[in-house]
Amino acid sequence: MEKMIVSSSPHFNTKTTTAGIMLDVIIAMVPAMIASVILYGFRSAAIILTCVASCILSEYLSRKVMKRKQTVQDLSCVVTGILLALNLPVSISPVIAAFGGVIAIVVIKQMFGGIGQNFVNPALTARIILMNSFPAKMTAWTAPFDGTTTATPLGIVNEGTGAALPSYLDMFLGKTGGCLGETCALAVIIGGLYLIARKVISPVIPATYLATAAVFSLLLGRDPVMDLLSGGLLLGAFFMATDYTTSPIHTKGRIIFAVGCGVLTMLIREFGSLPEGVSYSIVIMNILVPLIERFVSPVPFGKVKTEKEGAK
Repeated sequence: MEKMIVSSSPHFNTKTTTAGIMLDVIIAMVPAMIASVILYGFRSAAIILTCVASCILSEYLSRKVMKRKQTVQDLSCVVTGILLALNLPVSISPVIAAFGGVIAIVVIKQMFGGIGQNFVNPALTARIILMNSFPAKMTAWTAPFDGTTTATPLGIVNEGTGAALPSYLDMFLGKTGGCLGETCALAVIIGGLYLIARKVISPVIPATYLATAAVFSLLLGRDPVMDLLSGGLLLGAFFMATDYTTSPIHTKGRIIFAVGCGVLTMLIREFGSLPEGVSYSIVIMNILVPLIERFVSPVPFGKVKTEKEGAK
């Protein structure tokens, strides 16, 4: 008699693999990487390659030391490396960039068990650590094309010097100071739409995040268009807030998560000491994901709600 194999759900099989999903994410980031090289020169490519190499090496060595199965081939470390690089200024030292890769992979990802086990976004958390460790280096912005020192649009607003802001078109095309992957809104949007078209991400989080940020920008008396086109808002909404591991599974949870990201981003931008709030807002909401999921998870079929559960 043939034995039946009993296993836990899910039971659906699919051709989708982790490596396939990560490859789509890498493809989606290509426009932003190309834009960064056009705007800031080949030093941008060097920073990206440094971060990717650091993440690959860190993942390989950490898995080897921990005597775990190698996961370099799933390309998640490559995605982390690219995302980290796109969140750094072009003037950053390659040594600091490589250090950020080690933090992202070893400390934030592998020490919590590897892919799928980290509770916060590795690239964003590494950026926050670098920001607090090397504040001067992480806020040294370079103007596109000519390489002179400049301020970001959010920096101009935060300082209140009265200096003229770049035009919407300049911000849309990336002709402003900022991190490698955040200045060219056009490139980020192209990549985000690719991920949605490929069904790698749901539009719920990006759309809710951006809409919330725009509404609160308006309520705070700011310029919503400027806020959407400047800083890392678009990059965060499409590429980091949608991370499978650190974002909610259910639609209601995704909406709550994205609204929280939008509100926190604008509150930090308006009242915080730093002009940008995307990294901090996403990481804070990452930490709250288990709590969000607890309250939005549907009751399993056949289970009777208790009085305590019904009062939620």
